[in-house]
Amino acid sequence: MLTKLDVDDKQGHTMSFPLQDSSAGYTIKSIDGLDPVKATITSSSFAQLDGSQQQSARRENRNIIVSIGMEPYSGGSTVRALRTALYAYFMPKAFLIFKFYEDDVLTATIEGQVESCEAPLFSKDPELKVSVICFDPAFQAPTPTVVNGNTVSTSTEQTIDYPGTIEVGYDFQLNINRTIAAGSGFTIYNRRPGGTVAQMDIICPVALAAGDVVKISTKARAKTATLIKSGGATSSYMYAVSGQASWAPLYPGNNYFRVYCPGTAIPFTVTYTTKYGGL
Repeated sequence: MLTKLDVDDKQGHTMSFPLQDSSAGYTIKSIDGLDPVKATITSSSFAQLDGSQQQSARRENRNIIVSIGMEPYSGGSTVRALRTALYAYFMPKAFLIFKFYEDDVLTATIEGQVESCEAPLFSKDPELKVSVICFDPAFQAPTPTVVNGNTVSTSTEQTIDYPGTIEVGYDFQLNINRTIAAGSGFTIYNRRPGGTVAQMDIICPVALAAGDVVKISTKARAKTATLIKSGGATSSYMYAVSGQASWAPLYPGNNYFRVYCPGTAIPFTVTYTTKYGGL
């Protein structure tokens, strides 16, 4: 169960709200908007045909609404002082990071911008209600996961067990330890839990040498391919990626991963941050 909510601002300050402790003068009365968000699904219909055909689907923004009760205590802060301290974090337009703890262990984070902050002055039960819009509706694990592997010249796969509930892009890094000849290259295969195989071919126009690094990101809105030469020079490597390449993410469950490259094995890493559709 949720035991604490931390709120970080862009200046690096943190305000903590233990859910079962009101000794600091605050009580979390409710937190709405933690369930999976609604999806918008578009479709098109055809004359003289029943039903319609699905065109696209996307998740909407997340709206988190937190109600915080203010309880002044003997020798402590007044309601006014408590309210002013909250204003410092929850002023409209402010960017915040919510951190959720389960059994006192940080389990998920999410970023958002304050839409509104309401704290009626003339109330027998003083409270502040803040509405935060999260443009990326997914909750994220607090730390990334790194999976190590080696290229193969066979059909041998390794399993990446992705524990999230929302598909996620990943950062792939090939740490080259031998020569890859010009015109050759490597292929990234990801066989999804349902059996569909995503394939990304990378053809090297110029030979790669030991010490070079190839980085590829399949993250939404940030898909890139970069070559870092052993001397440190960095350049785009998008021209080496096949035009038919699938920039497929990792999907919930077992993903059967393979990087095919003839010859001696080359080490690589896959780094991802687990995402959740709801808490």
